[in-house]
Amino acid sequence: MRIIAGAANGGAALVVQPDFTGNVAGDFRGRKIATPQLGNTQDVSARAWLPAGGLKITQTGGDAFVVPTSNPDQLALFKQKQFDAVWTVEPWVTRLELEAQGRVLVEEADAVTTVLVSSAKFLGAQRELVRKFAAAHRELTEWIVANPDEAQKLVAAEIGTEMRAQISAELVQRAWKRIHLTTEVSRASLDAFVASAQAVGFLRGAPDLAKLIETP
Repeated sequence: MRIIAGAANGGAALVVQPDFTGNVAGDFRGRKIATPQLGNTQDVSARAWLPAGGLKITQTGGDAFVVPTSNPDQLALFKQKQFDAVWTVEPWVTRLELEAQGRVLVEEADAVTTVLVSSAKFLGAQRELVRKFAAAHRELTEWIVANPDEAQKLVAAEIGTEMRAQISAELVQRAWKRIHLTTEVSRASLDAFVASAQAVGFLRGAPDLAKLIETP
């Protein structure tokens, strides 16, 4: 697999209950924090951030409990006060704010959220086609950045069609502010994520990222 372009950065955050008085990692001792999935980017971020406050975190427990939970269930359980915090990604960050009065404590503005990839085999065999696809992706990204209002309407309409449920303009607008659309890829951010994944035990060794990013 090769990353041929960036797509979106940011959009991830740690959201706490409205009455939670803590502000640093050490304040989460004995608390429950939900993440979308074991080993996903927000799960790694949570498990890497909490030890900075002196907490010992294991896959099943420790000084605080990181509980992999699907995004829809996160929202419902957060409303029921079953979780003290949720580390997740948009639009769930904004939904936790709007529907459960959650408060954003940590925002990952530089997180690599979405990238455009190709298999190495396809890139080698169809480089010109991949180059055209990446160029179209870049052109579309530039249009979205230049026309946010129209782009937000298109996104809301598409989500409504796919999910068969209406999504409010306010939700799209608020979530949009945390997402940075770009075709650039931050090697530093990828290296930082690999280091975090190693630190929390999801990677035993450091993979060589030298060939991971390849602009067609």
